[in-house]
Amino acid sequence: MVASLSLPRIMRVGPGAADELGDVMTGLGLSRPLLVTDAFLVGTGAAERLTAALHKAGLHPRLFSDTVPDPTTDSLAPGLAALHEHRADSVIGFGGGSPMDSAKALALLGVRGGHMRDYKAPRVNLGPALPVIAVPTTAGSGSEATQVTVITDSATDEKMLCLGPAFQPVAAVVDVELTMSMPPRLTADTGIDALTHAVEAYVSRKANPFTDSLALAAIGTIGRQLRRAYADGSDARAREAMMLAATQAGIAFSNSSVALVHGMSRPIGAHFHVAHGLSNAMLFPAVTAFSVHAAPGRYADCARALGAAAGTDPEDVAAGKLVDALHGLCQDLEVPSPRAHGIDREAWTRLTPLMAEQALGSGSPANNPVVPTAGQIEELYARIYA
Repeated sequence: MVASLSLPRIMRVGPGAADELGDVMTGLGLSRPLLVTDAFLVGTGAAERLTAALHKAGLHPRLFSDTVPDPTTDSLAPGLAALHEHRADSVIGFGGGSPMDSAKALALLGVRGGHMRDYKAPRVNLGPALPVIAVPTTAGSGSEATQVTVITDSATDEKMLCLGPAFQPVAAVVDVELTMSMPPRLTADTGIDALTHAVEAYVSRKANPFTDSLALAAIGTIGRQLRRAYADGSDARAREAMMLAATQAGIAFSNSSVALVHGMSRPIGAHFHVAHGLSNAMLFPAVTAFSVHAAPGRYADCARALGAAAGTDPEDVAAGKLVDALHGLCQDLEVPSPRAHGIDREAWTRLTPLMAEQALGSGSPANNPVVPTAGQIEELYARIYA
């Protein structure tokens, strides 16, 4: 099998890396970026500091801060207007997964036009698009290193997976200092998101030797560091390790694929406005238990990397220990069930068939070790509700 690989052309990784953003932009010959972020980072002053640094480097940025969690086609419209008004030659995604998803979508729409539904999977988008420079502030989505964006169709509530090199950032600036203010809930949710990326990349039907090594490295780091970062947000070593692991996991799944957890997670986010990492966490143990028998060797490798199983454990025993470890991790990180999160049972039950249809339609479940039927997905949704 020939693996088709795509990575950022430039990566600056380490404490203080954000200070080099102007140099990165100048080196790429770019001067008029649209800085896409959110109101929270404006409120903390982080967006203003980044804008000032870009001005100091001789660039001409414009700030767009009206992104929303789980961006929608409607939320892209004012950003697209700002992009054209500014005559932007590039887009900087500054924030968590939502600002970066928005930045990637705007970079494509700004050149190609049309509607995001024109670009959803299974279409592979080759471009053209404006250059995207990604500056993450959370250790989870890995979007700084992926050729993926996710946008919800405002008309249908479908969370659309959009793929291809057109969405690959040309540069990623990964600075752990930007993550130090993450609260515990966000630390937990984004950390489990990164772990899901790594495990699904490893067990995916599209896994390859390049992504395997990155996935296992990320799993090991997250197993050692996530609880530490959750318990003590000022633990700089744990934060830096989680930031690197999230990027590694992002590269892994972008060049392999995600699978059933992500396929089922997106509809939960679209219909019930649950943060992406949290909806992954709600699903992760149950979906792994459903899938583990089909690839016990691969899941056993994940368990050993996570520190949940010994090298002497038989494959099926080690794989079972992974399921137990995921239950334990979600308990330690206080991951709520959909019911505990406040989702109405009647609405959940009524929307389950549609969510199953949308999960299958995304294509991600086809990469799972067990390719589920719609009925099996509905059963999993029912199982995880409470």
